[in-house]
Formats: sequence, C-alpha cells, structure tokens
Amino acid sequence: MRLTLYTDYALRTLIYLGLNELRRATIAEISNAYGISENHLVKVVHHLGRLDLVTTSRGRGGGLRLALAPDQVNVGQVVRSMEDDLSLVECFSSGNCVITPTCHLRGVLGEALAAFLAVLDRYTLADLISPPGKTEMAKLLGLLPSPGPDTQIPRRL
Repeated sequence: MRLTLYTDYALRTLIYLGLNELRRATIAEISNAYGISENHLVKVVHHLGRLDLVTTSRGRGGGLRLALAPDQVNVGQVVRSMEDDLSLVECFSSGNCVITPTCHLRGVLGEALAAFLAVLDRYTLADLISPPGKTEMAKLLGLLPSPGPDTQIPRRL
C-alpha cells in the first residue's frame, strides 16, 4: 500500500497546523517548512477546506487553521478522503482481469486494505503530534527557534 503525495502533503499540513494551533499559518510557510511545492499545497489545502478540516481566511492576518481540535481529526478518514482510489489491484475497480471470477487474491488484498485502514482509524491528529517528540517536531519545522546561549525567545507553540 502506498499513499499518494497528495495524501502525504495533507497529513503533513494537518500536523503543521496541529503543532501551530495558536496562530494562523500560510501556505508559503508550510511549503517552506517541508520543502514541498506551494502549487501542490494550494490544491491540498483547498481540498482540506472543502472537507471542513481547515479554515482559511484571506488578507492581512489571514492564513490557515485547523477547523477541529486535533483529537477530532481521524487519520483513517483523512486518508480515505484524500485518496482518489484505494483499489490495490485492477479487480477492485474494473474487474477486467481474466481470473477475477476464481481468484482469491482480491479477498486477501481486500482484507489487507481493511486492516491497513482499521489501524489508521485508531489514530487522530492528536496522537501524531503528542509528546514525546512534539517539541522536537516543532523545532524541525521551524515553529520553535533553537535558542542561543543568551537568547530568551518566546515559544509559539
């Protein structure tokens, strides 16, 4: 099972916003933090907005925020909503394979896909951004500055 970059970017965007709940973020900021294309991210954010997972506002002071608390964002639902096609093999969608009527592979792969999604369903965005590692993740994304020996920098998290 391999998720598309589209879904990967959606999950990363939600993680960024979850770590940065106290203020709005911009697409440019998220793109820069991850080193990913702004153009791709615009499409992802638009889709997340249509799913009511993020809110967007334009203009000065605008940006993105989570529309729900992190513990209300289910990872399995995000993956299902972002992926166009979870058909692992041709027989899941079209059934054009010659051996489809007698093949057991479809059932085995269907069971594997169901197990994969069941695991994702057990987790929320809050699980993905919880300690341990929350502070280090925020630092890696540039949300928390690495203070020098004599600096007092307020936390944004």
